[in-house]
Amino acid sequence: MEIKIGELAKRTRCEIVTIRYYEKEGLLPKPARSDGNFRLYGDAHVERLQFIRHCRSLDMKLGEIQALLDFRDNPNQDCGEVNALLDMHIQQVKARVEALLNLEKNLTVLRERCSGARHVEACGILKGLTDCSCHSVSAVSSFAT
Repeated sequence: MEIKIGELAKRTRCEIVTIRYYEKEGLLPKPARSDGNFRLYGDAHVERLQFIRHCRSLDMKLGEIQALLDFRDNPNQDCGEVNALLDMHIQQVKARVEALLNLEKNLTVLRERCSGARHVEACGILKGLTDCSCHSVSAVSSFAT
């Protein structure tokens, strides 16, 4: 099977610009070219692009995906490193979930500072945002050291 980039995009529900980007980054192998210099893709491109898109749906970074593709391309290796890569990704996801839960808590506390309709000058939310010292110059500089 040989298909052009538009058909590959349709089959994989992936934007053409993204397909070209994945080629440029080395995630997708360069396709053959037609006599008219059109890119021609095969079943292997479809399958590899679907694998990449599934990894992206799991919020994996391109470097992680490249590592997984390298493992796939060398199937006789031990999969312990694949497990380690996924364990590290899981830890990153847990850290982000924790950060988001903390964000939700902070927003909820801020929201509770204003219980109803009043003049903006008395808005507890705006006062809370103004009074916050977490982003002051001294607080920011302490993180930099």
